[in-house]
Amino acid sequence: MWIPVLLLLVGLVLLIKGGDWFVDGASGIARRFYLPEILIGATVVSIGTTLPEVMVSVDAAVMGSGSIAYGNALGSIICNTALIAALTIAVRPNSAARKSLVLPVSFFFAAFAVYGFAAYVLGTFSRVVGIVLLGLFVVYMVVIVLRMKKDGSIGGEGLTEEALEAKSGEDYTVESEEKGTKDKLWKDILFLVIGAAFIALGANLLVDNAIVVAQALGVSEKVIGLTIVAIGTSLPEFVTAITALVKGYSSLSLGNIIGANLFNLVLVSGAAITISPFPLPLSGTIGGINSSLVLDLPVVLAVMVLLAVPALVKERLSRWQGIVLLGIYVSFMALQFVL
Repeated sequence: MWIPVLLLLVGLVLLIKGGDWFVDGASGIARRFYLPEILIGATVVSIGTTLPEVMVSVDAAVMGSGSIAYGNALGSIICNTALIAALTIAVRPNSAARKSLVLPVSFFFAAFAVYGFAAYVLGTFSRVVGIVLLGLFVVYMVVIVLRMKKDGSIGGEGLTEEALEAKSGEDYTVESEEKGTKDKLWKDILFLVIGAAFIALGANLLVDNAIVVAQALGVSEKVIGLTIVAIGTSLPEFVTAITALVKGYSSLSLGNIIGANLFNLVLVSGAAITISPFPLPLSGTIGGINSSLVLDLPVVLAVMVLLAVPALVKERLSRWQGIVLLGIYVSFMALQFVL
């Protein structure tokens, strides 16, 4: 029992470190070819930080553990919103630009509508659903690029300059760019390759041993996905947020969290479902109804509405939002082991 737990922890470490190196290498290569920093943040860094979730969910789906892929996607959204974003808001509330939120929020709820239709109406996540979700991801990225060309804004879905600094510990200024161009290309490529390898290996270890631990403890795979796996794959975002707070970067973009949540639906779930479709997981019931339909999906919708709507209306994040979201997260986690 201790060996699977140890290997699970090793998998988490590999995922975190691999994601960090992958982003560093990819960003270095992108800057070397004079790609705009804003484009790097909107594409390379944003997608790079969700690679752990992508690899874990795809690996789980391929192994026939769709419950883990499903739980990981929803659990990561809840963790990002009701724990990571909630902590930053509760500690240091800040303003939120409406313009930067409209695009990612709109796409998120559109993707959630597709996800909800599959769960509530179809009762299964077919390959068509996966393709539709991936299609939304492609459309979203195209809209981002077109928007950048128009006004130089990406709507907050990439890491902000401050968040990038918190992520890599490097100030993305002209000085850092000049320093980056002096580094050898092979180092960036090496970071990219090793990072990708670590992510793949870490995902494999995490999924394999999470299943073993779940079976040993009598806990369902969906619950493991919603808790251990979701928290583990969200650690890079968590570390980034805490580092930003410690360094005094109170303007950590709300769009980053919403963008990451969107990617969990359209990219993470979309890839897993397309590769290996699976039925709606069942790990428990509430009132005779699948707990996912009564608890998991409604909580995802509730925390996103609670986070995004007040910010869109008042253009400001309030401490009460963070406190309420944290309360929801604690209650949700407790219920997972009671049902």
